[in-house]
Amino acid sequence: QVTLVESGGGLVQAGASLRLSCAPSGRAPSTYHMGWFRQAPGKEREFVAAITWTGATTFYADSVKGRFTISKDNAKNTVYLQMNSLKPEDTAVYYCAAAGRWGSGKYFSPNEYNYWGQGTQVTVSS
Repeated sequence: QVTLVESGGGLVQAGASLRLSCAPSGRAPSTYHMGWFRQAPGKEREFVAAITWTGATTFYADSVKGRFTISKDNAKNTVYLQMNSLKPEDTAVYYCAAAGRWGSGKYFSPNEYNYWGQGTQVTVSS
């Protein structure tokens, strides 16, 4: 069992930046694909970004492309989400997730992820 712990959320003004971090508690292999998802009140959980376990390939939702950057430090077994130019519509609870594999390359589907963090709140004021 892998437990993921997110940190770095908070309340910021529009245009500001935040960096989220996610690391497993305890020993866990670094050979997981990692993803970030978010869920706003009354909405379904949506894909934000994903990265292969090597860190070589990244994927982004269109809504965050060019503003958010996902990265992975395998030495620290930590994944990051750098969020720049934040908008009020980015307000949500952000979750990191780990996948042993993506079936049919479905990195964007929550169903492909085996382990989830508890989430961290990001609130962007206008």
